[in-house]
Amino acid sequence: MSDALKNVIAQSLECPVCLNTFIDPKILSCSHTYCKTCLDSLLEFHGNDQMLLCPVCRAETQVPNQDDKPQAVVYCQDCGKYLCDTCHNTHSQWQDFIGHEVLAMGEIVSGKVSVRRYRKCRKHPKEDEECFCSDCRRFACFRCVVMEHSKEGHGVIDGAVFESNHMKSIEDFKSKASKKRSCFQKYVDFIDEQKERVSNVRKQCTDDINKAYEESIRQLTEKKEILIGEVKGRTEGVEKELEEMKKSAQEHITHLTTIADVVTNMTKIPLDMDALAAHDTLCQDLQEALKQEDPDYRQPIQSSRKGKSVSFQRNVGKDELGLGKIANAVLAKNIALPTKDSMSAMVGTPDGRMAVGCSTGGLEIFSADGQHQQTVFKDVKIHGVGFLSDDRYVILDPSNNITLYTFEYTKLNVMFATLSAGVGGMAKLTVDSDDEIYVSYRKAMKIQVFSPAGGKAIREICDGYTPLQTTGYNDHLIITSWETIRLTDKQGVVKYKLTKPGYRPYAAVSQGNTILIAKVKDRVGLVSIDEYTNELKHIKNLVIDYKPEKPEENWYYIQQYRSGEIAFCTPDRLYIFH
Repeated sequence: MSDALKNVIAQSLECPVCLNTFIDPKILSCSHTYCKTCLDSLLEFHGNDQMLLCPVCRAETQVPNQDDKPQAVVYCQDCGKYLCDTCHNTHSQWQDFIGHEVLAMGEIVSGKVSVRRYRKCRKHPKEDEECFCSDCRRFACFRCVVMEHSKEGHGVIDGAVFESNHMKSIEDFKSKASKKRSCFQKYVDFIDEQKERVSNVRKQCTDDINKAYEESIRQLTEKKEILIGEVKGRTEGVEKELEEMKKSAQEHITHLTTIADVVTNMTKIPLDMDALAAHDTLCQDLQEALKQEDPDYRQPIQSSRKGKSVSFQRNVGKDELGLGKIANAVLAKNIALPTKDSMSAMVGTPDGRMAVGCSTGGLEIFSADGQHQQTVFKDVKIHGVGFLSDDRYVILDPSNNITLYTFEYTKLNVMFATLSAGVGGMAKLTVDSDDEIYVSYRKAMKIQVFSPAGGKAIREICDGYTPLQTTGYNDHLIITSWETIRLTDKQGVVKYKLTKPGYRPYAAVSQGNTILIAKVKDRVGLVSIDEYTNELKHIKNLVIDYKPEKPEENWYYIQQYRSGEIAFCTPDRLYIFH
């Protein structure tokens, strides 16, 4: 067999989709034949398992539920179609097809018979369809071209040329498809690499989480023991105090019972002179015992209050691993000031009460239980107030003038050369234990120190920050400046500094000579009060996140009553924490 004949036979047996020799060929309703696997791929590609479009003529073929159509057994040279047994039987019975040349598939594959390159024209059976109309997308014989495809718009070319161009186009598509497959394969490989990286990250994170979990368990266990120990430390002393009170009361009960029993029993027998004298002495002892005051319930109440105020505050929405804190429960009294939004100063009085100064006029005096007891200096506008050791009042007015008054509210003729409000800006005042008067100026960013004798400042403190409030502390000063509190000597040299970002701190000296600092959270207004050492090191929490009214106001004061209550003042309210 010649090579040319072999090529013709091979092309006749090629699937139009894969361009390989048919494997398990299937015939569509339009009589075009394809490999079964190619048809399966087309069905999968189009996502329709019921209807198949022929890649050649676009005719539709209904796909049965099981795609198992009969295989082609013959090839009609004149029709150019592959036929199954059923179609072959029908084809051989049609009068018009009786003369067609039909070749067995086995003979074609074996090469025993040759297949014509072009099929015969149906209209002109003696003519080969050697031409191709690109407009009609079909092969035609020369006579059909002259009769039907010669009009304008019909592009007729030689069938062999079309076939050659079509094969080149197919090869080009195959090449492009190969490149595209390679491109997507690289993409798939890249995805696998990313999956592996993510998997490695997951494994690493899992290992880290397990390690962190074990470490957290250890830390939680330690924290639990610390908190339990702290609770024990805060309550054990109170329990001991109450036990001592109980023991003392029980001893008094025993003493009373013993003496009373002896005195009573001695009356039941005759008494001589010595016995009467002894009885008289016992009666006197009993009278002395009866003179003891009745139990003071305030003492156990005060002691138990310290114990009952201890609470555990769990961290919710914060650092859960920290468990929480042991803090004193807030027992606060909320007292409205007589004048709204005018509080400008607060200081403890020599007799143990609390004085609140108002910029609109007046000094309001409150007891430790929150009772408003009196108003003094009703016509004096107050921006700062303090007391000298001889109980004289030192008052700063809105113009930054200092005036001294006796304890009976008599004005004294003492002048002080302070900076005016225009030069120094808003000012605040404090008096230390040496009777030195400190005036801090916000605008001038300095502190002037005066003697109670008046006159010019005896020295100035200036270190480049804004002194909002100043408090005397032993031989030092506590100076508040926005988010920072500084502990300085009396010359202004900073010894220790504490900064609380996001908070406005306010300081006072406690009755135990420690430092109390109230922290007000910006924009939220929550108040926390803590106790610190003389080196500004934290000791313990006293009040945590208390919500006062009108938290948007940004001027506050903190002081402590001599009896231990903590006073916190906002522009229009006084809060007393027990």
